[in-house]
Amino acid sequence: MQAEIGLVGLGVMGANLALNIAEKGFIIAVYNRTWATTEKFVADAGPLATRIIACRTMADLAAAIRQPRPVIIMVKAGDAVDEQIKSLREVMERNDIIIDAGNANYHDTVRRDAELSMTGLTFIGMGVSGGEEGARHGPSIMAGGLESSYRRVENVLTAIAAKYKKSPCCAWVGTDGAGHFVKTMHNGIEYADMQMIAEIYGVMRDGLGMTASDIARVFATWNAGKLNSYLIEITAKVLATVDDKTGKPLVDIIVDRAGQKGTGKWSVIEAQNLGVPATTLEAAVAARVLSSMKDERTRAAGLYKIKRKKLLPKSKTALIRQLESALYAAKIAAYAQGFAVMEQASIEKGWNLPLGSIAAIWREGCIIRSQFLDLITSAFRKSNGNLLMTAAFSGMMKDNHTALRKTVADAVLIGQPVPALSTALAYFDAYRQARGTANLIQGQRDYFGAHTFERINESGAHRGNWTE
Repeated sequence: MQAEIGLVGLGVMGANLALNIAEKGFIIAVYNRTWATTEKFVADAGPLATRIIACRTMADLAAAIRQPRPVIIMVKAGDAVDEQIKSLREVMERNDIIIDAGNANYHDTVRRDAELSMTGLTFIGMGVSGGEEGARHGPSIMAGGLESSYRRVENVLTAIAAKYKKSPCCAWVGTDGAGHFVKTMHNGIEYADMQMIAEIYGVMRDGLGMTASDIARVFATWNAGKLNSYLIEITAKVLATVDDKTGKPLVDIIVDRAGQKGTGKWSVIEAQNLGVPATTLEAAVAARVLSSMKDERTRAAGLYKIKRKKLLPKSKTALIRQLESALYAAKIAAYAQGFAVMEQASIEKGWNLPLGSIAAIWREGCIIRSQFLDLITSAFRKSNGNLLMTAAFSGMMKDNHTALRKTVADAVLIGQPVPALSTALAYFDAYRQARGTANLIQGQRDYFGAHTFERINESGAHRGNWTE
């Protein structure tokens, strides 16, 4: 028997993706650098083992797959990917397809695509979102590379992808690094989403003195409304979980120091490189960095000894409704920024990113899946442009921005940090200003550096009469 596809790397993600492929009825050839790992994987596969071809060598892997041979690489991003590509090049032939399904920097994907194009092999840089569970039961898949190469594996990818109302959450989004770029922006938006949720949690915990279980019930209620999403759902579950060892809410004994793997940072670097403001995403990345400075923050708390005040609302119920609307408004601003970055990248890199299709394949399988993305899908299928300018989202922002304004003001007055929420509000306020304050900055630049400026009543570049 011949395999439809191959896979290199049987770590958690690779193993789950291979089982997903086998479960959907495809024969898959697998290879891992350690043969014992391959043996154990097949032994643990149960009835799915009949659709798995275990390969001792890369040559065995290539021989087991029907041509043109597609092989997924699922190893740690970076040098390990280049090493596997080098090994595969020795056993693969013209028109065979190497697929990197890891969290690669899209610049590496562009380089690898160019290098492989000179060998006769083709390359797909494939963003996969959904974590371990998604890989096993249905991720969101963002593929970039030659469209003809994607069509060779489309039947496999659409079969294993998550489904939204029977529609696969999988798409070819553009050439070379487009797939990994889209995945990077997904993760940047994810950082913002998570940070904003954490800030609202902080207002309830520290500003209102609510317990984790009380806050859990609020998030569970919100998940049944306009904020319905995977992240809101799991937030309620995380807050409701009791620690087996202490009997306390588990969240209360977790150290307030968040990790990151780099994709969020990449998203804000690319936004800066493209000249697109993504301030809420930037604030979320910065907040994670600040969280890692645990010892320094503890010393600062001892130095300043500024007591955090409590919120004293006339109606706690009304304030919680305000927090729900505030989070919704901030979410609109953050997603508007993320999609604006993708739109600009699409223009500059000639990718022609299908923003409506990207929103559509994020509706299931990925970490930011939500009801909200269905609205974004509809908006972008009518026209591109900033979400804040669409009829649907401008209406929603008009309805909810006051709640965000009040929430940021409340938090600032009691000393509660809300960096992502406040930058979302500042972005909205700056975006809707017909005349901002950059005229003064241009005057300053011309004064100290002769950079010139534009006048409102004349065309061309001008200098000021500063010395007078």
